[in-house]
Amino acid sequence: MKAIAFTEQGEIDVLQYQEVEQPTLEPDEILIKVKACSVNYLDIHARRDRPEIKRKLEETGTPHILGSDIAGEIAEISGNHPHLKIGDRILLAPCIPCGVCSDCLGGYENLCDTQELLGFQTNGGYAEYVKAPAKNAIPVADTFSFTEASALPIAYLTAWHMLITRAQLNAGDDILILGSGGSVGSAGLQIAKLVGARIFATASTDEKLERARQHGADITINYKDVDFSEVILEETNGRGVDVVLEHVGAATWEKSIGSLAKNGRLVSCGVTTGNIGEINIRKMYQKQLTLMGSALGTPAELRTLVRLAEQQKLIPIIDSTLPLKQAADAHQLLESRRNFGKVCLIPEG
Repeated sequence: MKAIAFTEQGEIDVLQYQEVEQPTLEPDEILIKVKACSVNYLDIHARRDRPEIKRKLEETGTPHILGSDIAGEIAEISGNHPHLKIGDRILLAPCIPCGVCSDCLGGYENLCDTQELLGFQTNGGYAEYVKAPAKNAIPVADTFSFTEASALPIAYLTAWHMLITRAQLNAGDDILILGSGGSVGSAGLQIAKLVGARIFATASTDEKLERARQHGADITINYKDVDFSEVILEETNGRGVDVVLEHVGAATWEKSIGSLAKNGRLVSCGVTTGNIGEINIRKMYQKQLTLMGSALGTPAELRTLVRLAEQQKLIPIIDSTLPLKQAADAHQLLESRRNFGKVCLIPEG
């Protein structure tokens, strides 16, 4: 089969469109004919320098295939799974938890210490075919496109877990969404709009800010031109916002906390600009702030997202679709931050 794969980490040119062996199924696995695979910034980190990928390359001696956001059709089934059949339209839950630890048994699979991620610890969807545990298959309706389905597993699931499960965003809340053009940011826009919050959105260009307004932002801020925390305080008469969706890290950490109202909640899922941020502890407890982390989400939450998308209550934002062989161009789009929403790869077969 054809795939985008690499044998050593590095810059974009390590990605090679090549012939690789089609996966062979183990018990209770399915083979998926990939119809769409969305690109995530994690793919770029994996391609560049993540130690888990380096270890896998050294241990297996085989090319690595990226891609965690996968939608397609079932081509083969191993084991007895009467709820699945050849030809079913599905998307794949991206995480493979152990299923037996206390977190998994309690319904918190995204906290499993030994979970693996499709396209990270395993080969992924930058290919014509990919295999996965049968339990990871989530059916999608005929009316829901494969491209839209492939946008949900990482970005939308992450944003949903951040805003609904962790921060408990409510109708009437004010929310600041950083980097609203990125995958998680643009997903957060739609989810916050669905809830009924007032949305402050940041981006680096006027074009992205206009698109943010089209997708529900009430007030937009070009963070290259102004201090977004000062704008937030001005627009809220000094109060601040109830929730900050933070995924930038060190570069925005203090300003994000400074944008919070009393009893405000900051929820973070990423550290693109660095892991270490400072905090004024006195201000934190005086304003009774809540700072929380968030990582991906659960299969139950992903099923909820699929249902909302099929009802067109959420319509995944797709920036562009490219042939699989142009995966390098997709990485370039994300690295240059020119995209607004998801970039999807489509195998030619």
